[in-house]
Amino acid sequence: MDKAKAKRTLGIIVDIAMYGLLLAQMLYVFTGNTVHEVLGTGFFVCLVIHIIIKRKWYAVLFNGSKKPVSRRVFNISTVLLMLGCITLAVSSMGVSRLIFPWFRALGSSDLHKYLATAVLALSVFHGGMRGYIRTKKKKKAGIFTALGCIAAIAVGLALVPYLNRHFKLVDISLSSAVDGEKVQLSDKPLVVYFTRVGNTDFEDDVDAVSGASLLLADGQLMGNDQLLAEMIKNAADCETKAITLTGKKYPSSYGSTVTVAGKELHSDARPEIEPIDVSGYNSVILIYPLWWGTVPMPVATFLENNDLSGKKLYLIATQGSSGFGSSTKDIRKMAKGADVEEVMSIYCDDIPYSRDKLVKWLESLNKISYDKSNDSYITNDIGNDWHE
Repeated sequence: MDKAKAKRTLGIIVDIAMYGLLLAQMLYVFTGNTVHEVLGTGFFVCLVIHIIIKRKWYAVLFNGSKKPVSRRVFNISTVLLMLGCITLAVSSMGVSRLIFPWFRALGSSDLHKYLATAVLALSVFHGGMRGYIRTKKKKKAGIFTALGCIAAIAVGLALVPYLNRHFKLVDISLSSAVDGEKVQLSDKPLVVYFTRVGNTDFEDDVDAVSGASLLLADGQLMGNDQLLAEMIKNAADCETKAITLTGKKYPSSYGSTVTVAGKELHSDARPEIEPIDVSGYNSVILIYPLWWGTVPMPVATFLENNDLSGKKLYLIATQGSSGFGSSTKDIRKMAKGADVEEVMSIYCDDIPYSRDKLVKWLESLNKISYDKSNDSYITNDIGNDWHE
């Protein structure tokens, strides 16, 4: 086999491997984080090899002005795909918990999810355009390329989140997730949270899946938002209060709970809850899951049952999609007179690993944190300039 043919063969093998690795990474819900990071590293190693093999082709990519439109579109898609892969590589390092835990640039899980979807769609488009250029059946190739891109976007933005919400089991060590660095606050806030645990009649065999806002902590069922509250309690010795229904509880099935929550939202219901006294606090940290893009109606009951005027209300949302939805706007209407501030919106996968981020934010409240090595409190320079 001559050198040129060997290079072409290697290039084909590397390209096929990249497609396979990219698809395998999209199924991280089944492979787990460790395998996901190893596969991701393999993908970017293949990318480097691909660039080396194709370096001469890339150098003359835009030479010549009389190329057909299809070739120009293919070349543009190549550049976009390459830029997307490089950005995804940086983002992958940013969200890494195993191989690159020290790297935090572009460390947003939401951004990583969208970048991965964009790279998958661009990969399909790039491959489709290659086939379009080579085939005589242009119309059929164009249709298949368009359908492939739509399917890729659907996989990234719909199928993967669905699988993650409904099939990914979460089992953690409570002490490993909760215990750690201490923060001294001069004015401790009250931590109020809502979770399905305590508000649901669970069956014995309920699955602790991430999208259902549940996990197993040392084998015991626990709510995602409760875990975050425990992290803050451990770090800053804050009092925590759970929003607890006094009437009918939610059904065990996550799907049925979603249906009930939708009906409550549509009817603007205010389920009755146990009273929570916030009068002795200047600030409240509210931790809640996004249901139908906003707060669960029991959280609305808490907000409207309490006088929060003049108090600082810090928001921590948990979600399986992105952002705060309309919850911040809705909370401002319910908590009249409160100074509402978004702290962070945490993707369900990241909840067990959020303690460091919470501690960093807590430190920003009054610049004082605990130095374990000297058994003393020290002054930080973070102040109120914290950003997620």
